Amino acid sequence: MINEKKVPWAPFFYAQTLVHLDKLLMHHRHMNDRILLLVCLIMIGIQGCQDKTTPKTASDYQTYFEQTQGLETPTYAQVIAYYQRLADDFETVKMYEMGTTDSGEPLHLVVFLGKNALNNTHDQLGDLPFLLINNGIHPGESDGIDASMMLLRDLALGLTAAPEHISIGVIPVYNIGGALNRNSGTRTNQNGPEAYGFRGNAKNFDLNRDFVKSDTKNAIGFNEIFHKLSPYWFIDTHVSNGADYQYTLTHLFTQHNKIGGALGDYIDQSLMPDLETRLAEKGWPITPYVNVFNQSPEEGFTQFMDHPRYSTGYTALFHTAGMMVETHMLKPYKQRVMGTYALLTEFIALADQQVDHVARIRQETTRRFSPGQSYTMDWTVDTTRATKRSFLGYEALKKPSEITGFDRLFFDRDKPYERTIAYRNSFRAQKEVVIPHYYIVPQAFDQVIKRLLANGIEMTQWTTAQIVDAEVYFINDYKTGPRPFEGHYLHSATSVDTKQQPFTIRPGDWVIPLDQWGARYLLEVLEPEAVDSFFNWNFFDTILQQKEGFSPYVWEDLAKVFLADHPAIKQDFLAKKTSDQGFANNWYAQLDWLHKQSIHYEAAHLRYPVVRVMSQISTGE
Repeated sequence: MINEKKVPWAPFFYAQTLVHLDKLLMHHRHMNDRILLLVCLIMIGIQGCQDKTTPKTASDYQTYFEQTQGLETPTYAQVIAYYQRLADDFETVKMYEMGTTDSGEPLHLVVFLGKNALNNTHDQLGDLPFLLINNGIHPGESDGIDASMMLLRDLALGLTAAPEHISIGVIPVYNIGGALNRNSGTRTNQNGPEAYGFRGNAKNFDLNRDFVKSDTKNAIGFNEIFHKLSPYWFIDTHVSNGADYQYTLTHLFTQHNKIGGALGDYIDQSLMPDLETRLAEKGWPITPYVNVFNQSPEEGFTQFMDHPRYSTGYTALFHTAGMMVETHMLKPYKQRVMGTYALLTEFIALADQQVDHVARIRQETTRRFSPGQSYTMDWTVDTTRATKRSFLGYEALKKPSEITGFDRLFFDRDKPYERTIAYRNSFRAQKEVVIPHYYIVPQAFDQVIKRLLANGIEMTQWTTAQIVDAEVYFINDYKTGPRPFEGHYLHSATSVDTKQQPFTIRPGDWVIPLDQWGARYLLEVLEPEAVDSFFNWNFFDTILQQKEGFSPYVWEDLAKVFLADHPAIKQDFLAKKTSDQGFANNWYAQLDWLHKQSIHYEAAHLRYPVVRVMSQISTGE
C-alpha cells in the first residue's frame, strides 16, 4: 500500500500564475511594469494567506550536515522531518510511506518530479522514467543520506538544474533499525562522521545480502518501491573498505557481461566512461571499486561480481542499469559527502540525456530471455581480457608492526603515484541452462510463492488437476558452509541430474510462464544451480533429509530377493563392487545403494520440488 504525504496545492497555482505573468511581460513590453509588479505582490500576499510562505534560499533549508560544518550526519528522525518539510513546501517533492520495516518504522520514498512529470499523480509513478537512489543500507556509510538531502533541496529551489525527462526517487534511510542503533565506534576504518548507525538491521541482517532471499520486511518494502517505479537506473550509496589510494570516489556498476546485450554495452561503453569523464572535468576523478583487501592495488584487481543477493545484482534482474558509489573510508566526511553529491548531479544530467535510448534497450533486453534460449547462471573472470587503466594510488610498503612484531602493510601518502594497472572486468559463462516455457511451484512452498508475488511475477494458480510432461531435477551434489551466513547455512557448488517425467499439477499449484518481464529473476531464484537460488538459500532443505530408512538385518533378507528378481541391477551392483574399492569395503553403503534402487526408497529424497516444462501447457484448466 502506498500512502502519499499530502502536499498543499496553493504553491502550485501560485507558481502557475507567475508563469503566466512572465509571459505577459514578454508579450507586452510597453505595459506599465509597476502595475504588473503590484499584481505579483498581491498574488504573493494571497498565497501567504492560504499557506505558509515557502522560503526561497538554501540557508532556510540547511541540513544538519551543513549546520555542523560537514562533521555530523542527522538521526533518522531528523532525516524524515527534513524531507517532510520539503514535501510540505514544494510541489515538486512528494513523500510516501511504503509498508513497515523490521524496526517497526515505515519505509519512506521521496520523489522529485521532473519537469515532464509535474502533472502526474502518485498512481502514475510507474509510467515515468525514474532514477532510484537508495541510502543508508549500511547506516554507518551515511554519505548518500546527506548528499541526497542537499540534492533534493537544491533541485526544489532551482539551485541545481531539474531534469527535463526523468524523475528521481530517494529512499532516505533504508536500514532504519541500523540507523536507530547509533554509535561512534563500529566503523573502525572510517574517518567520520562523529556518530552513525550500525550495519545490521533490527534483526541484525546485512540488508545488502538480502535482496533475493528477502528475509526482512525492509526487503519486501524495497520490492514494493522498486516495482512501483521500475527505475531505468539505480544508485546505492556506500563507503568502501580495503586499500588506501588517492580517489574519494569509486564506482561499482552492474557487471556488464552478466546483464548482457545492449544494456550491458550501454553500461560499459557509454554510462561508465561518460560519468567518469564528467566527474573528472568537475575535479572529482573516479575509478572502479578497488576490490582488494590488505594488499596493494598496483598489481591490478578484478571487478566485484554483484550476484542477486546484492542491490545492483537484484535490480539487474529487472533490466535496471545499477551502480554502487563507494566513497573512500579514510577521506574526510565532508569531502566524501560532497563527492557523492557531485556524482549524483552528474549521473542525473547523463540519465536525462539518455532516457529514450535506455527505454528502448530495456524493452529489447527482454527478448534475450525467451523460452528455448540459453541463460548463464554462473560466471568466471576472463583473465585474458583485462582493461588497462590509469590509477592514482600510494606506494604500498611493509614495515614491522609495533604490536605483533610481524611485517604489516603501510600506504605512504607522501609517495603518491599514477600508474597503469590491469582491471579485470570481463567475465565469461561458466554454467548455462535452457530457458523453459514454465516453472511449476507446488503450493506447499508458500515462502517461495510469497517472494515471487512480492516481485510482481505473473503466475496462475491452477484450479484442476492436469498431467504435463516435465523436466525434473534431482540434487546430485552440493556443499554447505560450516558457519551461518546471514541467517542461513548457504549451499554452493550445487549440481543436478535431470529426468523427463510426467508431473501432475494439483489444484492450488502455481504455473509460471517465462515469457514475462521477470524472467531473469525466475531463472536466478528457481534454477537450483544458480548462485543465489532459493535452493542454495535453504528454502528446499527438507528434501535433503531422508525420512524413511531400513534396518540392515531386515533389509538383508529382502535385498537378497530383490537382487534375484532384478538381474540387471545385480550386474550393476557387482560391477560397482569391483570398480569402487571404498564401496566394496563398506557393507552399509552396499545395502544403502541397493535400497535406493528399490521401491522402498522414497521418491521425495533429493527431488527438487519445482519442475520445468519445456513446451506450451494447455490453459483449459
